Amino acid sequence: MDVSGLVWAGTLVALIAVLLVDLLIIGRRPHEPSVRESSLWVAFYVGLALLFGAGVWLTSGASAAGQFYTGWLTEYSLSVDNLFVFVIIMARFGVPRQYQQKVLLVGIVLALLMRGAFIAAGAALISQFSWVFYIFGAFLIYTAVNLARQGEPGEDEFSENMLIRWSRKALPISKMYDGAKLTTHEGGRRLFTPLLIVMIAIGTTDLIFALDSIPAIFGITQEPYLVFTANVFALMGLRQLYFLLGGLLNRLIYLSYGLAVVLGFIGVKLVLEALADNNLPFINGGEHVGWAPHIPIWLSLLVIVGTLGVATVASLIKSARDRRRELAEARR
Repeated sequence: MDVSGLVWAGTLVALIAVLLVDLLIIGRRPHEPSVRESSLWVAFYVGLALLFGAGVWLTSGASAAGQFYTGWLTEYSLSVDNLFVFVIIMARFGVPRQYQQKVLLVGIVLALLMRGAFIAAGAALISQFSWVFYIFGAFLIYTAVNLARQGEPGEDEFSENMLIRWSRKALPISKMYDGAKLTTHEGGRRLFTPLLIVMIAIGTTDLIFALDSIPAIFGITQEPYLVFTANVFALMGLRQLYFLLGGLLNRLIYLSYGLAVVLGFIGVKLVLEALADNNLPFINGGEHVGWAPHIPIWLSLLVIVGTLGVATVASLIKSARDRRRELAEARR
């Protein structure tokens, strides 16, 4: 893709405008959104992503559009997995439901800024060193194995990172929330409320997740514009999805296994691409490996959609069976 500076600027302005509107709505009326409201917002952001992909198709062809859709779906699926940890963070810090929207939105904005830096660094590395694919691929395969072993995160698996611990010690923090405010007055002093710590926790936690998701999308497309926009569209609707799914998250018991398969598949794909373009002297004498196949984007999309679909359906079936069993035991 030949993306001009004007297109980049126009895209950034449009995305920032959408985020600002979202922020203004929450700032004026902090509340816990209803299922209907959350559904409409999720549908809006999904429709926006589909419309953007159609625009990419018209301007840059089916291949670029396929890369965007595959990357967006992968990032969106990984973001859903992030929601498990967000639920744990909200419960750990006792954030009132009506203020969780603001926390999520600010955390997501911070995550977008940090991911932008990650994407720029990743694109620069790939353009200079093709062997980076070996590292990305091996890391994704390692992550996939760990994810398959651990399953969904539990409450004991979230631990405060260094930045959160430092913030607790260095910043004057009040013991109580003061609505949706970040600062409050207590005993004649201006203090930060615990809401600030929660925002830091959400933002930094998502940055840790980016260590998996950024290499994953670079395994689908190396076009920085598509990598960035796929990440943005995946994160923009995450806040509403958090409230829409609600208790359904606990029913997606096989989601981590599905994501493990997806990450493993992309990791293998990256290694194969690295072998096909190999120039490392200690591998095949520095020559390209002829037998390494190129996995087309349509096959990647099919594998990702199929895997996530099977994991979701299997999760819902298993959850329904467990619930029926619990009801039957309760009646005895």
